[in-house]
Amino acid sequence: MRTELTITELETESVQLLPSRETLYFNANWANVLASNSSMALNAGSFNSIANSAAWQSVNVSQS
Repeated sequence: MRTELTITELETESVQLLPSRETLYFNANWANVLASNSSMALNAGSFNSIANSAAWQSVNVSQS
């Protein structure tokens, strides 16, 4: 839903410059992401049967 701005509201807005690319480059954030999705079903030695399996999902993020 969009609303119109009045001139007064527009004049209260402000702008800030971003640091240079070199500054942003050296302040890099690194994160290790480990994702796992494991599932197993076994249907052996039976005729006309169904094997079901549920998956265990996990995502771990560590940031330094």
